[in-house]
Amino acid sequence: MANLDISGKEAATKVNGTNGEVENNDSGDDDEAEEGEGEGGAGEGAAKKKKKRKPRKKKKAGGGAAAQTSPPRTEVSKLFPNGSYPVGEEVDYLNDNAYRTTDEEKRALDREDMNQEFLKEYRQAAETHRQVRKYAQQNIKPGMSLTEIAEMIENGTRALTGHQGLEEGDNILGGVAFPTGLSINHCAAHYTPNAGNKTVLNQEDVMKVDFGVHLNGRIVDSAFTVAFDPKYNTLLESVKDATNTGIRLAGIDARLGEIGEGIQEAMESYEVELDGKTYPVKAIRNLNGHTISQYSIHGGQAGKSVPIVKSATTEKMEEGEVYAIETFGSTGKGYVHEDMECSHYAKVDNAPKVALRVQSAKNLLRSIDKNFGTLPFCRRYLDRLGHDKYLLGLNNLVQSGIVQDYPPLVDVKGSYTAQYEHTILLRPNVKEVVSRGDDY
Repeated sequence: MANLDISGKEAATKVNGTNGEVENNDSGDDDEAEEGEGEGGAGEGAAKKKKKRKPRKKKKAGGGAAAQTSPPRTEVSKLFPNGSYPVGEEVDYLNDNAYRTTDEEKRALDREDMNQEFLKEYRQAAETHRQVRKYAQQNIKPGMSLTEIAEMIENGTRALTGHQGLEEGDNILGGVAFPTGLSINHCAAHYTPNAGNKTVLNQEDVMKVDFGVHLNGRIVDSAFTVAFDPKYNTLLESVKDATNTGIRLAGIDARLGEIGEGIQEAMESYEVELDGKTYPVKAIRNLNGHTISQYSIHGGQAGKSVPIVKSATTEKMEEGEVYAIETFGSTGKGYVHEDMECSHYAKVDNAPKVALRVQSAKNLLRSIDKNFGTLPFCRRYLDRLGHDKYLLGLNNLVQSGIVQDYPPLVDVKGSYTAQYEHTILLRPNVKEVVSRGDDY
C-alpha cells in the first residue's frame, strides 16, 4: 500500500513454499547484491572488481507436505504444523556492512530474532500472500468484475490465516491487512470497488493488484501488475527492475535519497512503444515506499518514506526496521492527484479526543476500534460487518480528524501505470526479502 507525498499527506504507497521449499534467488531480474553495489547508494565501489554473490542454498521449511486446495482454503498453519514457515530471500550485507554476515555478536542477535514470534508471524503472513497471489495470478481474467477479483483475494487471505473477520476483534488478530487495491490504467493506487460497483476488467487494461496480509499486526505488503496485452511488457519490466534495484540498494545505514536515485535511474532507462508512439517511463515522483510497524502500514508517526526519485534526504535505514519497497512507473506525467469516489480509510494513530455529536459516528468508531484498530479498511468491510447507512457517521469521523480518507490516486487520463512491491526485513546479519516468490 503506497505512501503518497503530497503536501506531507501520507497515503497508499504490498517463495514458493507450499511444498516447504524456498529458492533464495531473485527471479533472475537483477543478479542483485554484487560487490561494489552496496547498501549506501548508486555507484559506490564501482572501481572494485565485481563479484557475484553465491546464492544461498535452498532452505527447507518443515511440515509442508500437505497440498493447498484450489481455490486456496486450507490454513497455512495446517500446511506447516510445526510452525516452521518458508524463509524469504536472504541477501548478505555488502561493503561497510559485510562484517555483519560473520560477526558473532550480529549472528547472536539474529539468532535471537529467529526465535522471536514476530519473525514466525511475518513468514506465515508472507506464505499466505504467496499462495493467494499465485491463485490470483492464475485466475484473474478479462471479463471479471473488480468486486469478484477483490473478494477472491480477500476470501483466500481470510481462509489461509484462519481469521474470517466476522467475529468482533477477529481481524485484529490476523487476516486482511488493508483493502485490496485494484487500480486500472491511469489510476495508480487506492482504488477498490465499493458496494454496487460494476467495473469489469478488460483485455486492454493494466491493473495494479496491491494487497496485504497480517498476523498479529505483522504486515506483509506486496503488489504486482496484471496486463494481458504484450505491448505493456516493457512498462511492467521497467517497474519490476526499479523495485528490485530498490531492494538491492536497501540495507542498514543505506541513505533513502540514494535509494530513490537508483530506483529512478533504473526505471527511467526504459521507454515504451504503444500503438506506434513512444513514451518514456517516468517514476511517479509523489509516491513512495515506506516503513511498516506493528498494526501500522506506514510505520506510525515515526515512519520513514522511501522515495522513488532522486531526493536530498540523508535519512538512513536502521537495523530492525521493516520496509515496503514499492515503485510506480507511468507513461503520463509521473505525478498523481486524488480523484474518483473514495473507498479507503484508516483510523489515525493517536487520534484526537473529539466530542462526537453524531450518534452513527460514535457507533461506527466503536466498531472500527474493535475490528480494525489502525489497520486500513474500506466500505465493503463495513458492509460485511452489517453496517448500513454509515456514510454520514464515516464522513463525520473524517472531518473530526479521527479517520483519514485515502481517495484514489491518478495520473493523467489516457496514461498507463504499473506497480511492483516487496516487504523486506533488515535483520542484524542479513536482509530478508520476506515476500519474495518464484513469480517476482
